[in-house]
Amino acid sequence: MKKFMAMLKKNEYEHPPPTKLLDLAGQLCREFQSSSPSLEKLVEAVMKCKNNRDFLTNIHVVRACVSVHIHKGQHDAACRLLEHCKAEEKEELVQLWHEVHYRRAMEKQQTDVLTPLQKFRVRKRNPPPISLCPEGLKSRNYSEEVRQHLFRFAAEVTANPNKKQREELAQAMNLQPIQVCNWFANYRRRRKS
Repeated sequence: MKKFMAMLKKNEYEHPPPTKLLDLAGQLCREFQSSSPSLEKLVEAVMKCKNNRDFLTNIHVVRACVSVHIHKGQHDAACRLLEHCKAEEKEELVQLWHEVHYRRAMEKQQTDVLTPLQKFRVRKRNPPPISLCPEGLKSRNYSEEVRQHLFRFAAEVTANPNKKQREELAQAMNLQPIQVCNWFANYRRRRKS
């Protein structure tokens, strides 16, 4: 830690900071994960540094900073940090984004755990920013072409296909038979209501 602080002070105005310094920051963040006071001290030093954005290219530093912000109840600061960080591990950044919002929801509801449904609702209310998922959020919906084919089959043939029909539909549309089965079950349920 002392070595890192000395290197940080020495290279405070150097842009970008030396790779050795960035790597050491990541290594220390991994080591200090469990010890909060040391981690807080490290994060504070990194965030006060003039080149703090360069440190946010390392996923371990980002994770440590977010962890400290969550621990202090600074959810908005954690979100801003995630929005502007340049780490390349986008999936992990999205998970951190969700974790921040789960913690906020748990504090608001004064609980230690969220049910899967509560987590789903939190994710729906707080989608990650475009900076974290430039290709957009994964859609769980079928393409328009697949939906039209299924709707046509339901209207013209049957809304309750047998096993053979489901397998043929699945093969024709490159889906699993269970997906076709679930689609028709949902279709019948929607029509009933």
